[in-house]
Amino acid sequence: MMRRERLTPGEVRRIALAAQGFADRTPAGDVTRRHVRRALDRTALLQIDSVNVVARAHLMPLFSRLGPYATDLLDRAAARKPRMLFEYWAHEASLLPVETQPLLRWRMARAERGEGIYKQLARFGRERRDFINRVHDEVAARGPIAASDFEGEKGSGGWWGWSTTKHALEWLFWSGRITTHSRRPSFERLYDLPERVLPEAVVNTSTPDEVDAQRRLIAIAARSLGVATEADMRDYFRLSPVASKARVAELVEEGELTQVEIRNWRQPAYLHRDAQLPRKLNRAALLAPFDPVVWERQRAERIFGFRYRIEIYTPAHKRVHGYYVLPFLLGDRIVARVDLKADRGRKRLMVQAAHLEPGAPDHTGAALLRELEIMAGWLGLERVEVAGRGNLSRALLDLTRAPA
Repeated sequence: MMRRERLTPGEVRRIALAAQGFADRTPAGDVTRRHVRRALDRTALLQIDSVNVVARAHLMPLFSRLGPYATDLLDRAAARKPRMLFEYWAHEASLLPVETQPLLRWRMARAERGEGIYKQLARFGRERRDFINRVHDEVAARGPIAASDFEGEKGSGGWWGWSTTKHALEWLFWSGRITTHSRRPSFERLYDLPERVLPEAVVNTSTPDEVDAQRRLIAIAARSLGVATEADMRDYFRLSPVASKARVAELVEEGELTQVEIRNWRQPAYLHRDAQLPRKLNRAALLAPFDPVVWERQRAERIFGFRYRIEIYTPAHKRVHGYYVLPFLLGDRIVARVDLKADRGRKRLMVQAAHLEPGAPDHTGAALLRELEIMAGWLGLERVEVAGRGNLSRALLDLTRAPA
């Protein structure tokens, strides 16, 4: 147990990265289910996002922590027995350890009452309950089943063009009456009943009351963050400020959290009792835009001095760093960022832009290229191709042309 009253910025970086698994050794051989479990013990969840410019968002945090791994290992953990993961709304749509499911039943119960969900979906739940029940019966009879398997239901396309059946399935998913069984290669969900998907031990676990469940979620977030503000912990599972502040205070009282002083942090900071402070970190890693290390942009700026904005929805002519930009971690600092695209047809990992961060060491380019080449191999691509935009691109381009 680490006891500190004050932390330096360097200590904060190392604590935060160790909590996320970057002080753990990468596997010497093939990555196994045990390694995946260890990484998930650190991150607590994997955010899901449909963008597939490089790889699906939920696949990349494990690559950052474990190195190249067979992605069907994660697919099996989420879709086959013995099932390790399930899908639900946590930090956005997420894959979570099945043991977390009872801790989110309060959110499911609220959704069934029309609370904490989109107003349109809440209204649909009130007005179309008979139809929702018919869709549930269809899932029970035919599951696992996708929205597209329902005959006669054609959406008009896009998020706001959901079909009536899709609305019913989404309401049932939010309320916990159905869950994701697996996904098709197109990434479309297949739905089934929780009792047919989740392990029996999880289904039979008694439901904790809302306060106890939220306290446990805050404790999980705190452990995954190492050191954090109340807002950082709240954001991990998207809890309300009122609930989060109360649960943090309780964990301080119980001794699981200790308040610490950190220079230039405007909000109180808390150290988890299991936090580790490695003397040095020697890891290099490309971080996905939805990696827990950087997904809360204010925290990333506070800890790493790294201002990060995802520019997918920014018009091309207004983008500063690129469309799908991955921060590059070297040791305990974020030293560069690269705009990447997997050109699967040409079997190239395209570096569309590469930018150095202030104070990056001289060997940043060489270290980054090594990680890009490892990533390319993991993705089944044959080479890294540098386009030439950004103040690091020329060095990368020269390194790719240097004789082996």
